[in-house]
Amino acid sequence: MVWRVLIFLAIGLVIYLGISKIWRDWTCQFKFDDEETRRLRRERKKPGIIDFKRDQDGRFRPDDDDERR
Repeated sequence: MVWRVLIFLAIGLVIYLGISKIWRDWTCQFKFDDEETRRLRRERKKPGIIDFKRDQDGRFRPDDDDERR
């Protein structure tokens, strides 16, 4: 009986530690992606940076309403 309780506690502990590790990895990745997005938005606002949009024929062309040019 005692062994069964210890085995269930050990399995529960392993599952808990695995889930907490996955949670930490995901939140870290989300924070990194958020910082990367902010950095790209800051760079996009700089003058001289041109955003290209895909036109109907499949070519990438500068957007017409871009005020930074």
